[in-house]
Amino acid sequence: MHPDDPLARTELTFVLGMAFQLVVAEFVRRLDAEGYADLRPAHGAVFQALRGRGATSTELAERLGVTKQAAGQMVADLEQRGYLRRVDHPDGGRRRLVVLTSKADEHMAVAGQVLYKLEAELSARLGEENLLQLRTGLSQLIREFAGADLPPLRPAW
Repeated sequence: MHPDDPLARTELTFVLGMAFQLVVAEFVRRLDAEGYADLRPAHGAVFQALRGRGATSTELAERLGVTKQAAGQMVADLEQRGYLRRVDHPDGGRRRLVVLTSKADEHMAVAGQVLYKLEAELSARLGEENLLQLRTGLSQLIREFAGADLPPLRPAW
């Protein structure tokens, strides 16, 4: 990096934030082009947290690191759009399980393809070794602060 480049003097937190925003914005742009303009990145975090057998709204809130009210609002919104549904909890009682619908599964498949292609393009542009070093360095940074327990990726964007 050239010393005159303003990024050479920019604090790490801002560089990480800018990189994250740019990659997410490109991902969202591509998903919009695939017909998913009704979804935001926060919805993808919900889908990831519900993969598999689903979760109660309380469990979802814990997985996302948000309040129960925020999780409940996201569930209600995504249920209305046809991406989620509530089913009886297998353990019985009054609890309900929030699960993905086939519409959400289809979105996740498309999103996965978009992410795979975007990462392949980044690898081609940056160089495979550079991207591997970036991933390794970021993973080390995460482990330094979080240890074995990965923090939730809060859907705050």
